[in-house]
Amino acid sequence: MNCRVVVEAAVPVFDVETEDEAIRIAISKTGEMLNPDLNYVEINMGERTSPSGEELPPAFIAADEALVALELEMTVFNVEREEHASRIARKEIGQRLENIPLEVMEVEVIEEESADEDATDESTDTESTDETEETADDDEILPEFEDLVE
Repeated sequence: MNCRVVVEAAVPVFDVETEDEAIRIAISKTGEMLNPDLNYVEINMGERTSPSGEELPPAFIAADEALVALELEMTVFNVEREEHASRIARKEIGQRLENIPLEVMEVEVIEEESADEDATDESTDTESTDETEETADDDEILPEFEDLVE
């Protein structure tokens, strides 16, 4: 079973004046910590709401310091249960984001459909054949290296 896991992170940012600046810096900072090991993790702005249900911006600023809510999304493959997927995602992301609190927001099972995979395999085979034909045509157009040297 494969699962898509969304983890919320509270990223601290220092010396900022606006919410937009805090969000940009938090995304950049998080991306630097995750890359290159976890470059497949998608980073999005988090969603916050007040107790009355009013939408709030993902950054809270006080005294030129901000706490930014980000959602980190990754796919975990070959797991037994949703709980197993959430533990793997939290561990993988948590190892790179030291001292940043994480909370699993959502775990969604990705359905595996054999019909879609078969269709994808057929289209890949067709593309490979087209590429081979194009390469053969390119070889006829371009002169050999030895001919150029002479």
